[in-house]
Amino acid sequence: MMNRRDLLKLGAAGAWLPFLGPDVWAWANPSSGPEWARIVVLVELSGGNDGLNTVIPIEDDAYRSLRPRLAISKDDALKLDRGMAFHPALKPLMGAWEQRELATVLGVGYDDPNRSHFRSIEIWETGSNSTEFLEQGWLARLFSSHRPPSELAADGIVIGTGDQGPLHGSAIRTVVMRDAERFTNAARKLRKLPEEGENPALDHLLEVRKDLRRAATLIHEKREKTKLGVDFPNGRFSRSLKTAAELLVSKVPVAVVKVRHGGFDTHTGQAGRHRALLTELAGGLAAFRTAMQKAGLWDRVLVMTYSEFGRRAAENGSGGTDHGTAAPHLLLGGRVRGGVHGKQPSLTDLLPGGDLKHTVDYRSLYATVAQEWWRLPAAGSHSPLDLIRKSETL
Repeated sequence: MMNRRDLLKLGAAGAWLPFLGPDVWAWANPSSGPEWARIVVLVELSGGNDGLNTVIPIEDDAYRSLRPRLAISKDDALKLDRGMAFHPALKPLMGAWEQRELATVLGVGYDDPNRSHFRSIEIWETGSNSTEFLEQGWLARLFSSHRPPSELAADGIVIGTGDQGPLHGSAIRTVVMRDAERFTNAARKLRKLPEEGENPALDHLLEVRKDLRRAATLIHEKREKTKLGVDFPNGRFSRSLKTAAELLVSKVPVAVVKVRHGGFDTHTGQAGRHRALLTELAGGLAAFRTAMQKAGLWDRVLVMTYSEFGRRAAENGSGGTDHGTAAPHLLLGGRVRGGVHGKQPSLTDLLPGGDLKHTVDYRSLYATVAQEWWRLPAAGSHSPLDLIRKSETL
């Protein structure tokens, strides 16, 4: 028999949703426990983003030796700290960098790296060792131990084409919506079932459907009244971020929002493709930041990227890069301690096959989210990073 935390799938809209309470965020009392009024926005860079051409060791001569065609020139690169630089396509994020609201963590990976798309993303999303197979996502397991408030609309919302990933689990309330408008229309048009039944499972389904219809109506009404006043770039990823912004500005209470930016498997013709991917990434994130600032929510939001792996240190013969290992990742938010964090992997002391040796275990990022952002008790063997500015309760 289903329970009230189980998922209800709307095939026509590709969406699941539980009850949405009308009094958003009135439940939050951060001074008495975890900071559940804070939101995490996960950005999956699907395909394996080339970290070396995203956050560039621009002063390292080995970088240009390894990439005679793909290396970004010193004149074009956007200078950061500690001899690092951004790809010029990330220029829309320089405002966040200059305000110290953007951090990059160098050399993120794990021991005995796996170079399979499917297996490595599974490792990242479950928070496992490379030889360990876990069924539930790392957030699902975290939320099983530390339950978010029932007043949330959902524990997590997945927007766009991505799967649940870190939010996959049997005891977590997850919404999956490809398009908010189609979702709300489909949910509000659900065929009415008899009001009473003798079957407990049917009675439960009736309650879930009532919750679903009420939630869809509330989201529709809130989105109708929401005016972001911000122009987002065209593109699937930016549309997903715009939907996320609309939901958050509408004060739909949720702990996690996940979006996906695909196409990073750049084996061939990388230069133009990667520039286009980073251009949409930066433009979408910059517009999202502006929307959150205008709504007074930027201090409540933590954006974090992740990807299944980086790319090989050396370019290949097809003008691209092959599957690699460690890579930098970005964190943005009003409470982020901006700057360059971690240690850049050596470009001369490489793993067999020419891959980077990681310097930061990826699960330290997860520990940062759990302990420093949500202020949950420590769990596991990985220590958080100093990425969140200490502040009074939000």
